[in-house]
This record gives sequence, C-alpha cells and structure tokens, in this order.
Amino acid sequence: MLRQILSDMFIDPDLLAELSEEQKQILFYKMREEQIRRWKEREAAMERKESLPVKSRPKKENGKSVHWKLGADKQVWVWVMGEHHLDKPYDVLCDEILAEREHLRAVKDSELRKTQSLELANSLKIKSQNCDLQALKKTEPQNVTRKAASEEASGQGPRAIPTRKDDKAQTKELIKEKDHEEMKQTEDEKTKQIYKSWKEDSEWQASLRKSKAADEKRRSLAKQAREDYKRLSQRGRSGDGLQNPLTGPQKPRRPPLPPKPQFLQPLGIPPKSLGNQGVIRTETSSAQMDTIRWFKEEQLPFRAGYQKNSDTIAPWFHGILTLKKANELLSTGVPGSFLIRVSEKIKGYALSYLSEEGCKHFLIDASANSYSFLGVDQLQHATLADLVEYHKEEPITSLGKELLLYPCGQQDKLPDYLELFQ
Repeated sequence: MLRQILSDMFIDPDLLAELSEEQKQILFYKMREEQIRRWKEREAAMERKESLPVKSRPKKENGKSVHWKLGADKQVWVWVMGEHHLDKPYDVLCDEILAEREHLRAVKDSELRKTQSLELANSLKIKSQNCDLQALKKTEPQNVTRKAASEEASGQGPRAIPTRKDDKAQTKELIKEKDHEEMKQTEDEKTKQIYKSWKEDSEWQASLRKSKAADEKRRSLAKQAREDYKRLSQRGRSGDGLQNPLTGPQKPRRPPLPPKPQFLQPLGIPPKSLGNQGVIRTETSSAQMDTIRWFKEEQLPFRAGYQKNSDTIAPWFHGILTLKKANELLSTGVPGSFLIRVSEKIKGYALSYLSEEGCKHFLIDASANSYSFLGVDQLQHATLADLVEYHKEEPITSLGKELLLYPCGQQDKLPDYLELFQ
C-alpha cells in the first residue's frame, strides 16, 4: 500500500482523512524522500548524458548555468544550520539578537535623554529671559512716571518716551514663541517615533516567544517518540516471535486454514442453507470484489479476523465498512471502544477507536506478511489478534494514550463480514 502511494505520489483524500496527524507527517516524510531519490536519479542520468561526447552543441547567447559546490567526498556540499561544531544553537542566536536590540535601544534612550535635557535647559533659559523681560516691562513705566513727576516738580516739563526698545522686545517675543512651537512639534514627532519602535519591538518579541514555544513542543514530541520507540523495541526483543540474529530472517509459516464459521439460527426457524435465504445485496463494485478475493486468498491463511486461541470470529472484527458506518457503530459505545474493519479503499485494515474527543482511525498495513500501523519503525505482529492483545496494555500513540478496552461487536442479525467467509 505504501509502495503504491510512493510510486503514484498521490493519496486519495478519503484515505488521507483516515490517517492520524502522526501518520500524515510520516507519509509526507516518505513522499519527500521519494522525491529526492527521483531527483538524484534524474541528475545522475543527466550527468551521464552530458559526459558522452557531443559532435556539435549550439551554445546559447547569454546562457546561464548552475554548478553545485562539491565537498571533499566529491558530493554536493550541504550545510545544515546547527550540525557543525562551530555553529551556535538557536537559543544562543536569539539571545544575542535580543541583547543587540537592548543595546541599540539603550543607546537610543540615552541620546533621547540628552536631547530632552538640552531642550529643557533651552526652554528654562528662554523662560528666565521672558521673566526678566516682563519684570523690566513692569518696572519701566514706574520709572517713567517717577521721572515725569520729578521733572514737573522741578518745572522742566514731561519728555517724550522712546519706543525702539518696546519694538525690539515684541519682535524677540514673537521669535521665541515660534521657536517654542517648533520645539513642541519636534518633541511630539520624537515621542511618536519612540512609541512606534516600542510597538514593533514588542510584536517581534511576541513572535519570538511563540517560535520558541513551538520549538520546545517539537523537541518534546520528538523526545517522547524516541523514548516510545526505544521502549517498544526493547519490549519486542524480549517477546516471542522475533527473528534470531544468528539464524537470519525466517519465512513465516502459514497456519492451517480454519474452518468456515457457523452462524446460529434464531429460535423457532428451521436451519436453511445460506444460498436459499434470499438475502438482498447491492451490486458490489470491482474494487470490492478485488478486496474480497484478496482477503480470501492472502488473509484467511493468517487467521485474519479470528480470535487468538479459538476458531471463532473475534467480536471486534467487521467486514468492509465505510468510515461513516464505523462512526455510527462506535457512537453508541463508551471511550475505549474499538473495532477493526476491512478498508473499502485499499487492501488493508483500519482500526476505528472512540476517544473522549471523538472517533479516530488508524490504518493497518498487512502487505509484509505481518500487521503493523502505517508508519516508520512500527512494531510488527504476526496476526491481527496479536496486535489487539498488545495494544490492550500499550497505547497506540504516546499523546493520545489509546488503549483497546471494549470491542464493538455486531448490531445486525446478519454479521457484516459474511461475504468474506463464504
């Protein structure tokens, strides 16, 4: 199944909907690996073609070409950030960027303080000058009246008061008012720029915190996945059914074909042959017929659908069911209920599980004479019953903690797997 997807580089949307997030990431990783492999093969073929002697190859005017830089091993030189011993980790780079930003901000703040202090000093000087001028204005008329009174008393008469000083003082005041307004405008512009830079810096820090949190989450998920894989591999080595490294891989021995299941008749009805019951069936498509043929020829020898130590059909086994039908069957159960159904899209199985969040669906790969969930380095089981027994104690995923507790049985009188065993 996985080989077919990689060869076509396409997956059906309905099939993709049945995959969990972890299985989707694994499938994307495998498809990306296949793309790189095909690209390398195409590049090698092009190099071989170019190495052949060519009689006359017309050169293009202003032709451009790309030459890859080669390393010591004559392969394309690739640098991955963080792998070299001199590369700085992501956290250190972020801390350095933050420190540099803090330093620049401190320099800007110090420059702003200096300019503000100078402006304050200038404004204070201007205010003091204005106060002196106002004091002079107040004292001048008193002096003038006193002089006039003294002159009248002496008999000399009043004299004309000069107005040049008043004109100069008025012009000075106008100039100072204009300067003061310009200073206010510049201060307002500077405060706006400071607020804008602070807002941009806070948004950048928020995005940096989010990226750090996402990186930490990815690291924890990767660490948990490695620990789960290590634990499962150690458990698999200690269990039965593993290959001996001294004897090498052995071909699995097929068990004897089990007898056909006997279905009980309801009370009060004489037994009849299945061919004469008159069961109304819809016309099956060619894909469904291929799936039934595949099950009978390749899966029945492995006791697919049977209990581990008996010749009876397991209560959790179902026939060819759609995703919608599986959800309807599980909707009446409790969290921990599950069933295994034959997939209608591919030659394989799907495990439908009811959790507290809702129904989950996991694809089971049966293409390598064993049973395992779709993915990389998954634990292999000899039969479907072994897979179910194993995951009654071990969760399917480390995050979901899915334990197979309650099998979801048949709800109709006639079981849905009848056509698989006829």
